[in-house]
Amino acid sequence: MTTTAAPLPTVQPGSFLTLHYRLAGPAGDVINTFNDKPATLSLGTGELSPAMEQRLLGLPEGTRTSFELAAGEAFGERNADMQQWVARKLLNELGDPDEKYNVGDVVQFPTPDGLGSYAGAVQQVRDDGAVLFDFNHPLAGQPVTFEVHVIGIL
Repeated sequence: MTTTAAPLPTVQPGSFLTLHYRLAGPAGDVINTFNDKPATLSLGTGELSPAMEQRLLGLPEGTRTSFELAAGEAFGERNADMQQWVARKLLNELGDPDEKYNVGDVVQFPTPDGLGSYAGAVQQVRDDGAVLFDFNHPLAGQPVTFEVHVIGIL
């Protein structure tokens, strides 16, 4: 009598995954969970870009692989409209009035409904205290290396 092992589960639309992943651009890693605890996420909820989700579909549990995504494919092109000046008065209302902002800092802002947040990177600080933020994803408009190790699929 021969027994056959059940086929490994594969990533499907809507799958709940436990995985390690790394996103890197030309300047190096932006996110890397390999040295920490793995991430858990659901496909189709916007936690990963559609281009990255497409790469995961059909991968069997246990797969470790890497994908190269073309410039702009993972997070879209850079959008100049996503760079905006924020007045010091508004920053004081949203956060700590004594906060010092420096080029390169990443600041979390509440969404208008107060339920979530989004990040902006400081580009410039004016003498009057206003700050130019870039709300583009740090890898927008850049080629991305997406490395993944699918640990579990539910």
